[in-house]
Amino acid sequence: MVTHREVPDWLRAAYPFEPRHFSTPGGATMSYVDEGPRCDEAVLMLHGNPTWSFFYRRLIQELAPTMRCVAPDHVGMGLSDQPEDYDYTLAGRVRDVEALVIHLGLKKVHLVVHDWGGAIGMGWTADHAAQLDRVVVMNTAAFPLNRIPARIALCKLPVIGPLLVRGANGFAAPATSMAMHRRSLTPMEKRGYLLPYSSWASRVAVNAFVRDIPMKPGHRSWAALQRAEAGVAALADKQVLLAWGMRDFCFDPHFLAEWQRRLPTAQVERYNDAGHYLLEDAPEAVERVAAFLKSRAA
Repeated sequence: MVTHREVPDWLRAAYPFEPRHFSTPGGATMSYVDEGPRCDEAVLMLHGNPTWSFFYRRLIQELAPTMRCVAPDHVGMGLSDQPEDYDYTLAGRVRDVEALVIHLGLKKVHLVVHDWGGAIGMGWTADHAAQLDRVVVMNTAAFPLNRIPARIALCKLPVIGPLLVRGANGFAAPATSMAMHRRSLTPMEKRGYLLPYSSWASRVAVNAFVRDIPMKPGHRSWAALQRAEAGVAALADKQVLLAWGMRDFCFDPHFLAEWQRRLPTAQVERYNDAGHYLLEDAPEAVERVAAFLKSRAA
């Protein structure tokens, strides 16, 4: 097992946080950022695959002077433990987040989700909507929609998939270019995204996330996805911002349209020349998301 890491010196200028550690119900050490005022209200930021809390670093810095910001690294990702044997399922991810929220004593949550963070966050919402205030949804899904890029479908195949994802780093590495459109990541940014995923062992959860994409009934996470879908329905009376990179190779505009169909009163911000890593590709999206969250009392 690859155990949790510390922040390397070369990354501290971009990621100036001191991660904290939490033991999940499954017995792994989860690393998480906890910045801002000590209170029982927080912005909970949930990342996807193959990113980590590094994705939210600018949003945390923008919000932390006035709002508590909590950004976990899902087990197997980021600076958390990367055990070979763990419950790397959607339901397991939801349990980990639920346990962290309880551990931190959070009574009110403002949720920010991206990629797999959408399904995880909506899975949590299904049972905790009363604690939820504002919600930001970025390039994600939390409902069945039979669309998957051929490259990702290839990574789901037995034998070939693990060889590509874990052996050749054929998921995390290409994402550093494919997930951008307006600009390219700097060498430091690319190095930051790839820091946790340097070996076969450390890519265990990247591969597990790909395998866990439920495309049809009978998949082990289909029921959990349906629960997440119920969480989406629970947002009907919430303030929701849909912020979308329209040049996303995976969560394309069809997914945004489905979110809008389900949440017709949600605010929508389209970034026509931005890709999947929206907060990297369109810096103004950081400001827009922060403004939406800061206006919670308006």
